[in-house]
Amino acid sequence: MDKFGRDSPLTTKRGKVLEYLGMTFDYRQKRKVKISMKEFIKKLLEEVPPDMDQTARTPAANHLFNVNKGAKILSCNKSELFHHIVTKLLHLCRQTCQDIQTAVDF
Repeated sequence: MDKFGRDSPLTTKRGKVLEYLGMTFDYRQKRKVKISMKEFIKKLLEEVPPDMDQTARTPAANHLFNVNKGAKILSCNKSELFHHIVTKLLHLCRQTCQDIQTAVDF
Protein backbone atom coordinates (compact mmCIF):
# COMPACT_ATOMS: atom_id res chain seq x y z
CA MET A 1 0.00 0.00 0.00
CA ASP A 2 2.99 2.32 0.50
CA LYS A 3 3.71 2.55 -3.25
CA PHE A 4 0.41 4.27 -4.14
CA GLY A 5 0.03 8.01 -3.76
CA ARG A 6 3.75 8.78 -3.81
CA ASP A 7 3.74 11.15 -6.80
CA SER A 8 0.46 12.81 -5.89
CA PRO A 9 -2.05 12.05 -3.18
CA LEU A 10 -4.66 9.41 -3.99
CA THR A 11 -8.11 10.97 -3.94
CA THR A 12 -11.64 9.62 -4.03
CA LYS A 13 -14.89 11.32 -4.92
CA ARG A 14 -18.50 10.48 -4.28
CA GLY A 15 -21.63 11.83 -5.83
CA LYS A 16 -24.20 11.41 -8.56
CA VAL A 17 -22.05 13.00 -11.30
CA LEU A 18 -18.37 12.10 -11.55
CA GLU A 19 -15.61 12.97 -14.02
CA TYR A 20 -12.77 10.62 -14.88
CA LEU A 21 -10.32 10.69 -17.82
CA GLY A 22 -12.43 13.20 -19.72
CA MET A 23 -15.63 11.21 -19.24
CA THR A 24 -18.63 12.31 -17.22
CA PHE A 25 -20.54 9.57 -15.43
CA ASP A 26 -24.09 10.59 -14.47
CA TYR A 27 -25.85 8.32 -11.95
CA ARG A 28 -28.83 10.58 -11.28
CA GLN A 29 -31.35 8.17 -12.85
CA LYS A 30 -32.07 5.07 -10.84
CA ARG A 31 -30.50 1.90 -12.31
CA LYS A 32 -28.87 3.84 -15.17
CA VAL A 33 -25.59 5.55 -15.88
CA LYS A 34 -25.07 8.08 -18.67
CA ILE A 35 -21.53 8.45 -19.95
CA SER A 36 -20.61 11.47 -22.03
CA MET A 37 -17.53 13.37 -23.14
CA LYS A 38 -19.17 16.68 -24.04
CA GLU A 39 -16.84 18.78 -21.87
CA PHE A 40 -13.81 16.90 -23.23
CA ILE A 41 -14.92 17.64 -26.81
CA LYS A 42 -15.68 21.29 -25.97
CA LYS A 43 -12.19 21.80 -24.50
CA LEU A 44 -10.60 19.97 -27.44
CA LEU A 45 -12.35 22.23 -29.96
CA GLU A 46 -11.14 25.31 -28.06
CA GLU A 47 -7.54 24.14 -28.62
CA VAL A 48 -7.91 23.91 -32.40
CA PRO A 49 -6.27 26.85 -34.20
CA PRO A 50 -8.45 29.05 -36.45
CA ASP A 51 -6.95 27.67 -39.68
CA MET A 52 -8.21 24.20 -38.68
CA ASP A 53 -11.64 25.35 -37.50
CA GLN A 54 -13.98 23.89 -40.11
CA THR A 55 -17.05 21.69 -40.17
CA ALA A 56 -17.84 18.48 -42.04
CA ARG A 57 -20.91 16.32 -42.54
CA THR A 58 -19.00 13.09 -42.00
CA PRO A 59 -15.82 12.15 -40.13
CA ALA A 60 -14.02 11.45 -43.43
CA ALA A 61 -14.41 12.64 -47.00
CA ASN A 62 -13.80 10.62 -50.17
CA HIS A 63 -10.23 11.89 -50.34
CA LEU A 64 -9.29 10.54 -46.89
CA PHE A 65 -6.63 8.10 -48.12
CA ASN A 66 -5.13 10.41 -50.76
CA VAL A 67 -1.63 11.46 -49.74
CA ASN A 68 -0.39 14.90 -50.78
CA LYS A 69 3.26 14.23 -51.61
CA GLY A 70 3.90 17.96 -52.05
CA ALA A 71 2.72 18.88 -48.56
CA LYS A 72 5.08 20.96 -46.44
CA ILE A 73 6.40 19.65 -43.13
CA LEU A 74 4.75 21.28 -40.13
CA SER A 75 6.72 23.61 -37.91
CA CYS A 76 7.78 22.22 -34.54
CA ASN A 77 4.97 24.07 -32.71
CA LYS A 78 2.28 23.03 -35.20
CA SER A 79 3.60 19.46 -35.18
CA GLU A 80 3.33 19.27 -31.39
CA LEU A 81 -0.20 20.73 -31.48
CA PHE A 82 -1.20 18.29 -34.23
CA HIS A 83 0.04 15.29 -32.24
CA HIS A 84 -1.58 16.61 -29.06
CA ILE A 85 -4.98 16.92 -30.79
CA VAL A 86 -4.69 13.54 -32.53
CA THR A 87 -3.86 11.88 -29.21
CA LYS A 88 -6.95 13.39 -27.63
CA LEU A 89 -9.05 12.30 -30.63
CA LEU A 90 -7.71 8.74 -30.31
CA HIS A 91 -8.81 8.73 -26.66
CA LEU A 92 -12.22 10.09 -27.68
CA CYS A 93 -12.78 7.53 -30.43
CA ARG A 94 -11.78 4.63 -28.19
CA GLN A 95 -14.22 5.72 -25.48
CA THR A 96 -17.33 7.03 -27.23
CA CYS A 97 -17.01 8.06 -30.89
CA GLN A 98 -15.92 4.97 -32.81
CA ASP A 99 -17.18 6.51 -36.09
CA ILE A 100 -14.17 8.83 -36.24
CA GLN A 101 -11.52 6.15 -35.65
CA THR A 102 -10.57 5.46 -39.30
CA ALA A 103 -10.13 9.16 -40.05
CA VAL A 104 -8.15 9.83 -36.87
CA ASP A 105 -5.92 6.78 -37.36
CA PHE A 106 -5.02 7.79 -40.92
